[in-house]
Amino acid sequence: MRASSFDRRRLRFRPLGERRSKVLIERDRVEPDAPAGPLPPEVRERIAEAAAGVREARAAGRAVILAFGAHTIKNGLAPVLIRLLEGGWLTHLATNGAGVIHDWEFAFQGASSEDVRENLTRGEFGLWEETGYYLNLALAAGAYRGLGYGEAIGALIQGEGLSLPEQGELEREARELAGSRPDQAAAAADLLDLVRRFELKPGFLGLPHPYKRFSLQAAAFRLGIPFTAHPMFGQDIIYAHPASLGAAIGRTAERDFLRFASSVGALEGGVYLSVGSAVMSPMIFEKALSMARNVAFQEGRTIESFRVYVVDLAPQSWDWQRDGEPPPDNPAYYLRYLKTFSRVGGRVRYLRADNRDFFLLLLACLSAGGG
Repeated sequence: MRASSFDRRRLRFRPLGERRSKVLIERDRVEPDAPAGPLPPEVRERIAEAAAGVREARAAGRAVILAFGAHTIKNGLAPVLIRLLEGGWLTHLATNGAGVIHDWEFAFQGASSEDVRENLTRGEFGLWEETGYYLNLALAAGAYRGLGYGEAIGALIQGEGLSLPEQGELEREARELAGSRPDQAAAAADLLDLVRRFELKPGFLGLPHPYKRFSLQAAAFRLGIPFTAHPMFGQDIIYAHPASLGAAIGRTAERDFLRFASSVGALEGGVYLSVGSAVMSPMIFEKALSMARNVAFQEGRTIESFRVYVVDLAPQSWDWQRDGEPPPDNPAYYLRYLKTFSRVGGRVRYLRADNRDFFLLLLACLSAGGG
């Protein structure tokens, strides 16, 4: 017996402005020149080492990729990361769907992070009209325009709105391109679906983002630096909204993964920073690295000389470099962000540090010209 599908049209969404948000970006942001907290000497030395690696890689024109979890944004660290971008220290940013959402909500209303326990009890968690509607619309429009997931939201924030084509144009593309360009025809049909269902007018749909100066996605879009998003279906609140189209999300997210894989393909001599991402970063990195090495080997190249710095809060109970992989009955075996990176080659270092302290000290070391 087949399970029935949930009808999202039955849901009642509330205005985002009515939500009590726990983090206010103007109040809680971390300034780039703020001091890092106290850290053990060995951790400070390793962060200085990471900064030296980043400096060396950028001086040689090599890639420096930063993959991070959503708490980096929720903790108000976007101004610090924007400073790193503007300094030319990072060549690619990657995060999950929640990181995109927090960044957009900060740009749109200056507040993010709800009380999950309280709102889930009432059946209101994540059911906020503007977040679900505008992000899904931006993704559908971005899929039609050939943009990636992060790029589509970055364009929405930086441009403070998005352009919608005429309904007739979408109808023609959906019909006439089905044979020659089926992917574009399908993207046109998806956007046409939203245009019809929500009675959207063609032209520019303005949407002010009064706090866009705090948006990492907008900064990356403005600077032309890839910002890729790597979501998983069902894990983000925007999937609850009737405007959510799986095909549009899939198109934009797939483009982002392939762009991420391309960046990993240029990692020889570079640095990969994985900060506060227990699953997303290691999972996409190992697949992208295998793809990149497959092509490199065919071309007579290798991707072996790179540095990886993994940052998280858990203590390291197993020395992966010295003792290899622990047995499956050891809890350390299941720490994905340690397990995966122990297998990738290169030079891997684990730092136990809060993301705030890591980024502030990294920026300070880079700004000072050393450690």
